[in-house]
Parts: sequence; structure tokens; C-alpha cells
Amino acid sequence: MSLAIKVVTLFPEMIREVLSTSILGRAERQGQVTYEVLDIRDRAVDRHGTVDDAPYGGGAGMVLMAPPVVETVEAARRDAATPLLLMSAQGERLDEDLVLELAALAAAAGELVLVCGHYKGVDQRVLDLLRPREVSIGDYVLTGGELPALVVIDALVRRLPGVLGNSDSAENDSFTAALDGGLEGPWYTRPPEYRGLAVPEILISGHHANIERWRAERSRERTRERRPDLAAGKRRPPRDRGDGAGE
Repeated sequence: MSLAIKVVTLFPEMIREVLSTSILGRAERQGQVTYEVLDIRDRAVDRHGTVDDAPYGGGAGMVLMAPPVVETVEAARRDAATPLLLMSAQGERLDEDLVLELAALAAAAGELVLVCGHYKGVDQRVLDLLRPREVSIGDYVLTGGELPALVVIDALVRRLPGVLGNSDSAENDSFTAALDGGLEGPWYTRPPEYRGLAVPEILISGHHANIERWRAERSRERTRERRPDLAAGKRRPPRDRGDGAGE
């Protein structure tokens, strides 16, 4: 059974374009996933297509209104068991552990709905009524939740069985258990020498055990140099630290 991924957004053309390309598009063509993009403006509160308004109490910026967002999600969601994500600057920060958790939840339900925040954010009643899980992709703010939603979808879809040509590829990426949550080491391909820089001899030695040891050493070395926090075993931040992109 394929996974149904549904995206609630103000900019459906932005989402559809990305979902139709590369590995994401191939996964749909191969039947591992289906995508549905729902336009919040289709459930606007008036004939002018209004979906946002100034906040009560004053303040800069506009806020997405509750009715069009709530009603679009209700139309998209099969039932209350369907995992619902809101891309939010105040959400828990995405990392490989969270990707695996969300992938398992989505696979169990067979469906995942993502809501793209925009403007100043969403009316609090969206959160109160729908109880979405808020997710951030980093400690910074973007103009909308579309890019974060696509990041989450990409991270999840590549985890579906059969999506990648070689299943070992995902299992040996940076941040995975195979690397103890660390970073991958350097990779080389043809030509064997380029502008005076040669491929390390061990990689063309054909001695697979030595190659694996070399790669493990380089992985640990790179992790220590670039991400000492990972080397120290501090992979997952506390859930209330997520303060990143999405609104």
C-alpha cells in the first residue's frame, strides 16, 4: 500500500513542482507514494478569497484565519488518527531521529498531512482544534512553511522501501545509526587523479575490510572536526529548543 501525503498550502504550484521531480516524482510514478496538494484559498471566508487578517490586539503582520485552515485539513484528513504536522517556527527541530519517528507514524497510518504556515502564523484556534505536531527545520524563520514541508517530505519519502535504488544508501547516510549518529567521511569517484589530487590508494586496493575501517576512521574524524556536539553524543536537542523555519 502506498503512503498518501497531503499538503495544505497557499501556494500549491510551488509544492507540486518539487513533488513531481527527481526521487520524489519517481516514488509517485512507481506507486510507493501519492501526493495531494490542497489550496487553503479554496475554503476562503468570502468571495474575495480572504484567508488572513490583522491580529486582534494589534501588531505587525497578518495571521492565517482558523476557518479556511481547519476546514481544509478536515477535508484532507482521513480521520483523527492521521498524523498532522504544522510547519512552525516554534516546533520541535527536525533531525534524523524525528524523521524516523514520523516515517513510522505515517507508515502505520498510511497517510500524512502537512500544513504550511504563512504570514505571521496561524490563528491559535487551529492548534486548539486540530492539535497538530509542530515541526521546525532549523533555528531561523522563513516566509512560509512550503520549503520546510518539502524538506520533511523528502526526508520521509527516501526512507520508504524501494524508493532509493540501493537501500544501503539511506542506512549509511550522515546521522544514521550505522555512523553512530555522526557524519559521513569523504567520497571519491572517477577519475583516479584530478589536478594533482589522487584518490586515496586504499580505496582502490580492493581490500574491503581495510576500506571499511578507513571510512569509519574518516567519519569519526570529520564528526569531531565539524560537529563536536555529535561526537559528544548530543544528537537530539530538547523538544522545546526548536525555534526554526516555517512561519
